[in-house]
Amino acid sequence: MAIDDFERYPLTFGPSPIHPLNRLSDHLGGARVWAKREDVNSGLAFGGNKTRKLEYIVPDILASGADTIVSIGGYQSNHTRQVAAVAAHLGLKAVLVQETWVNWPDPLNDRVGNIQLSRIMGADVRIDPHGFDIGIRPSWEDALREVEERGGRPYPIPAGASEHRLGGLGFANWAHEVVRQEEELGVFFDTVVVCTVTGSTHAGMIAGFAALEDAGGRPRRLLGIDASATLEKTRAQVGRIARNTSRLIELGRDLRDDEITVLPGWAGDEYGIPVESTVEAIRLTGRMEGVILDPVYEGKSMAGLIDLVTSREIPADSTVLFAHLGGQPALNAYTAVVP
Repeated sequence: MAIDDFERYPLTFGPSPIHPLNRLSDHLGGARVWAKREDVNSGLAFGGNKTRKLEYIVPDILASGADTIVSIGGYQSNHTRQVAAVAAHLGLKAVLVQETWVNWPDPLNDRVGNIQLSRIMGADVRIDPHGFDIGIRPSWEDALREVEERGGRPYPIPAGASEHRLGGLGFANWAHEVVRQEEELGVFFDTVVVCTVTGSTHAGMIAGFAALEDAGGRPRRLLGIDASATLEKTRAQVGRIARNTSRLIELGRDLRDDEITVLPGWAGDEYGIPVESTVEAIRLTGRMEGVILDPVYEGKSMAGLIDLVTSREIPADSTVLFAHLGGQPALNAYTAVVP
């Protein structure tokens, strides 16, 4: 099946906007940088990259007859906030397991930002003390069993929707969307930079761009910036999800190793903890462009982009697309580091 053959439930406004970051590009003095804005892609609770993924999962939710979506993330999970929004939009219940993924001392961490929005939208939020891991979590499996035991019909969505079999389709379609927008804008993005943690955003892009290149499209570099601080786990998960998505869209070949790039250097020692380069990237992008980044994901991927452009690892004659995946509500839980 090609990507257009999969059922999709529209949750976004349409193609997310692409625009140049001219002042930032001038300041960096090298490649021209543009942004594609998943942070403004939907009217559902500020949208974000997970909303795009959920467009391909919702038809399966509705077909299953489920009455409760059960998902998981950290206290400030963008994913669980978007699951809560979609559940409200569909008239379903949401049970959200919120684990202590981030070793961060903000006293309001479990009451502001994403978790506050999920509660406003009526989600059943379960605080759990377990720490960060990108894999399948026992606390999530326990929540699924609890819904069943009380007579509900749960639908499971793992962290970031990444381990869901359809989790990569949203960003495989994103790749096709980028190509259509390139034609409209008269530009070609030879390099795409994206943050990667649970992996299916990056993995979907890999599969989508591979299919486009095989169909005669121009080759480009897709650079994943690790923000998990569990590099090898993330690299393996991105590869596995990318290959699964490639099979779903019938790529017809195995992905090459050079198509799966996850770069270390900007994550710091722990997931969710901003480092100096994160804060500098947030401030620079805000002051140069009025574009707001978050300290968990986009601050780290932008830090990577800045270093790659200024070092000329991304050549000066490149045109770069920065995938802005959203996540700004989490800033409310980081007041001590990003004043």
